[in-house]
Amino acid sequence: MTNAATDLSQTLGFSGSYPAHEVRFLLNILQMQPTNIEEKEQLIQSGKKHYSSMLSAEHPPSATHLQHYDLAMQLGAARMAKEVQQLGNRLLELYAPEPIVLVSLVRAGVPLGVLLRDYLAAQVPCYHYGVSIIRDRGIDHAALDQIIRLHGAKNIVFVDGWTGKGAITRELSRSLQDYPELWDTQSGLPRLLVLSDLAGCAWLAASQDDWLIPSGVLGSIISGLISRSVLPEHAQQGTWHGCIQYHTLTEHDLSNSFIQQIRSHIQQQPEQQSCLWGNTQRQQQQQQSQQTIDWLMQHYRVEQVNHIKPSIAEATRAVLRRVPERILLKDADHPSTQLLRHFAEQQQVAIDVLGEQLGPYQAVTLIKTMPKDCS
Repeated sequence: MTNAATDLSQTLGFSGSYPAHEVRFLLNILQMQPTNIEEKEQLIQSGKKHYSSMLSAEHPPSATHLQHYDLAMQLGAARMAKEVQQLGNRLLELYAPEPIVLVSLVRAGVPLGVLLRDYLAAQVPCYHYGVSIIRDRGIDHAALDQIIRLHGAKNIVFVDGWTGKGAITRELSRSLQDYPELWDTQSGLPRLLVLSDLAGCAWLAASQDDWLIPSGVLGSIISGLISRSVLPEHAQQGTWHGCIQYHTLTEHDLSNSFIQQIRSHIQQQPEQQSCLWGNTQRQQQQQQSQQTIDWLMQHYRVEQVNHIKPSIAEATRAVLRRVPERILLKDADHPSTQLLRHFAEQQQVAIDVLGEQLGPYQAVTLIKTMPKDCS
């Protein structure tokens, strides 16, 4: 890559509350009025608006919420540091000494992407971008094409935090049909990397465990103070997707503190092993995930698969951003679901404890079916 392209990669887009070299968000910064959660749910389920055209307000975390984040760090910071290194080591085996281009899927992929960039950049040139992908709308092709023009497609790796039931992975696959150079020929999958592949559909994963990923229990304040990505209803084709910046939450921002804490664990506990995520393991996980989702749809008479939000992280986010009907837990008092149980009590949401019937998941949130709009 030319020096001019290198310089451009550092100025393209913006970096949120992260240092400029750690990530470049290829998103348009928008001004939007928040939509009430119940109103948003009604609009989504009635088909009047797509979820990606609306945002609900994000509020400062409560003291209890932060206590649960601290617990997540106590339980999982060392594990996350180890798995970041294992994922990074595998990428180095595959690509070093060539540059690596990380494309994090906004927002859940961003904290992992920042940590990976930091780890890889000590050994090879590494570039990190945050781009939008939206269910039913696809990846932001304008942003992706910009990255390919700068770096080529050979060493691009997509980054997300986890897979739940595989919806975003399938969206990525659909979006990349015309980009064969972004697919792994051995697995037949797009090059998507995650910490936990619960759905059994990622190219590379550190595990298939539903564990309390610390970056999964907070929103913008652990993701550079940006919202999830937005695609306005009348967005001009060929322009980047958008987001809003939560400047009002600056005093609560933990984005860089989180990175520093995991980085400290990495420095104290260097890891030489790398991740191997094979087709047999992936297929077994996918079968277990799909059987669980199918059973849940039948048992709870769920008509829309998108109303099932599996994994601790997805279940927790759904309680904060959607209208939950019921929370399903594998164990009644597992320490990793304390925050979810707190929200359930706070919002008076029913809990079912299902044991092994929940398959690979520790937790699932079911979204409430809203009354039909008769107007």
